[in-house]
Amino acid sequence: MNRLQKVIAQAGITSRRKAEGYILEGRVKVNGTIVRELGTKVSAKDRVEVDGVPISQESSVYYLFYKPRGVISAVMDDKKRKVVTDYFLDVPERIYPIGRLDYNTSGLLLLTNDGEFSQLLTHPKNEIEKKYVAKVKGIALPQALKPLTRGLKYKGEKYAPAKYEILSVDNRTETSIVQLTIHEGKNHQVKNMLEAVGLPVQKLKREQYGHLTLGNLKPGEYRALHKKEVNQFFNS
Repeated sequence: MNRLQKVIAQAGITSRRKAEGYILEGRVKVNGTIVRELGTKVSAKDRVEVDGVPISQESSVYYLFYKPRGVISAVMDDKKRKVVTDYFLDVPERIYPIGRLDYNTSGLLLLTNDGEFSQLLTHPKNEIEKKYVAKVKGIALPQALKPLTRGLKYKGEKYAPAKYEILSVDNRTETSIVQLTIHEGKNHQVKNMLEAVGLPVQKLKREQYGHLTLGNLKPGEYRALHKKEVNQFFNS
């Protein structure tokens, strides 16, 4: 048995806090009866409706996926391009990606059917760190990258301070490998930040999300998260 607001949040309808508002407003029915009591508990056998639409009480599932380049971080694409859920055809639950990775960015992507978990990981106030490794054009020098640690504004967007590490420099090809750690998730953020300091990105990979890493996964492979790994996000 789970609290009604948690069931609504896990179905991906809205956050748990907003679900409480829906209940108080009389927008939620259980087995055909409007319920306004926040402490109400329901089982998988109960029929829950929000604004007249039944929700599915699937068991919550959580996956860590190594997204290859050239794949869309979505459940469908109107241009018929490959999407991340094409790799999960044997998973019966209706999962979706948490946040996104750009089409040509590879690396760690999480997928779930738990709306509350997704909200937790993507809400800016939680500042969950994401670690990227980028191959950039140019010779990376500390004095050039230092502005990233103070935060910067580029193309009208303001970015919070980031941490960097220069992993390698190739003077022959005039390229460098730079690791960047951020806690935001704005569109093209890593590419824009590095471009702002004169180091345009040629290749980008996300290697870590919070305490999770890719481990031994290869592009296109995934694994289920352990309960302890999921709970660590809620308890941090």
